[in-house]
Amino acid sequence: MDKPLAKILVVDDDDEIRSLLQVVLTREGFDVQPAKDAAAARKVLGTHNGIDLIILDIMMPGEDGLSFCQGLRETQDTPILMVSARSLSIDRSIGLEMGADDYLPKPFDPAELVARIRAILRRSAPHLPAAMAIGDLELDGGTRTVRRSGEPVDLTTVEFDLLAALMRAAGSTVSREDLVRSVLGRDFSPFDRSIDTHVCNLRRKLGPLDGGGERIKGVRGAGYLYASPARPGAR
Repeated sequence: MDKPLAKILVVDDDDEIRSLLQVVLTREGFDVQPAKDAAAARKVLGTHNGIDLIILDIMMPGEDGLSFCQGLRETQDTPILMVSARSLSIDRSIGLEMGADDYLPKPFDPAELVARIRAILRRSAPHLPAAMAIGDLELDGGTRTVRRSGEPVDLTTVEFDLLAALMRAAGSTVSREDLVRSVLGRDFSPFDRSIDTHVCNLRRKLGPLDGGGERIKGVRGAGYLYASPARPGAR
């Protein structure tokens, strides 16, 4: 049986860009659904089952991409790759804070776009790592859920994978380079601060350790570690 095509929703108000992306991504074997604005995107999401990834432009007339992303994250965790003609670092940070999985400034190389898409899809594919528990936090790889003191914590795909990587090495430092490669699925660049933004978002959602103390610590010049007196037990 042939493997089903990954469905990608392209949301961009530029007709030429939508057409170009449809040609490029279709040629790469993806099922592409175009939408010119947020309203059209919602219609596609409501009528097409199983959208696997959304390419979302930030600067659109009416509801912009940031607002659309924030609203979408209240109901679903479909991976989002944000794109923008503005390459300001603040746009990247805000996009990731709103729940985007990755960010790519325009103009971009189509090959780079395809590589980012495939990396995101690999990360979001179902897998079954062992469940882990450290103190008040429990992570279940089978259901891709996280609970703190028994209460669910809503994480994006990237945040879940980042937390899993840090919990697996609890008590030890994981370098930013390793996190970028294993979590974001791309080569490390010292000018790309995306992983730091994801760590900040994760810290905010998880809060401090039970009883106080920093849960995810930054190690200057080295990386990050999940604070733990011992390595987590796998069930």
